[in-house]
This record gives sequence, structure tokens and C-alpha cells, in this order.
Amino acid sequence: MSKQLKLKIITPEKLIFEEMVDQVSIPTTLGEITVLPDHIPLITDITSGDIVAFEKGEQIPMTVVGGFLEVKKDENDITNVAVLADFAEHISELNDEVIEKAKTRAEELKKEMENKEHVDYEHFATELERSLTRIKIADKWRTKKYRK
Repeated sequence: MSKQLKLKIITPEKLIFEEMVDQVSIPTTLGEITVLPDHIPLITDITSGDIVAFEKGEQIPMTVVGGFLEVKKDENDITNVAVLADFAEHISELNDEVIEKAKTRAEELKKEMENKEHVDYEHFATELERSLTRIKIADKWRTKKYRK
């Protein structure tokens, strides 16, 4: 039996994913990294994109928007990977209806951002990034095989 790592993806709303996996690729602000068992301890920012976990040869993709990544070993010598994301969801949740809503919302937000009197620019920017990331990642994984 090969060594695995424990991947946990959490947002402020809920626990998105918690399983033992073989490896995981994560988009960070310095580029994409792949974490394998026995990885060195690490804390870094993550950026928008897709997190792809691999378990028994199957890909498990998820969208992510912002947050932090922590890699450390626990007392049982298991590598723990914690993703504390601003937003995340499994790619299987992105059906055509959700993608269409995200496109509509992105267009609405672009129009609203044109009005410079809006005080909450950060909120609009975050919402726009979330919608655009959902669209981009859904398009990327539309024809690929993955575990649901």
C-alpha cells in the first residue's frame, strides 16, 4: 500500500472535501504546486483556479477562489493538506444551469462596476472573480473524465 496524504478543503460556509488522496495539485500565487506524501511543511496563498486531487488514478477536480494552503505532518507522520478557501466547490456541482447563472452574474457585475460611486468595489471584484472562475474551470473539465 502506497503512502497517502489527508486533503481537507474548507470554506467559511462548509467543509467541501475531506479524504485520503495520493497527491493534489493546487494553484498558488507563485504558480501551481503538487503536494505528495512527505512534502515539506508549507504555508502559502492560493489563487483562483482548479484543485485536482488524485486517488487511485482518478482525478477529483474542484474550483477554488482565494485563500490559504497549509501542509504539515501530524503526530502519526501523515501529511495533512489544509485548504482554507474563500470559495470552493466540486466540479460536478457546475451544471449548465449554474454556469449560465454565473455568466449572467458576471455580466451584471461588470455593468455595476462601471458605476464608480459604488462603495463596495471589493465585493463586486470578488463576486466577479468567483463567477469567471466557475465558467473557466467548468469549460476546462467539460470533456475530461473525473470522479464525481
